[in-house]
Amino acid sequence: MSRPDESKYPSRLSYVLKLRAEATADALVGRLENLVTGQRLAFASARELLDAIAHELTTGAGDPPAE
Repeated sequence: MSRPDESKYPSRLSYVLKLRAEATADALVGRLENLVTGQRLAFASARELLDAIAHELTTGAGDPPAE
């Protein structure tokens, strides 16, 4: 559950999706970059892209360091 003072779209969960020149609707290939941490996750299919996003959400990637 989110706190009232927490944004619906926190910066720590902001990403850039970069598709390679040879990517097509049937063959996605590229990388996902976290704008806060700079972490890059490569993918070679739509399934891998979704798995990368799920991994980011379940591991707390992009979470701010604990104080």
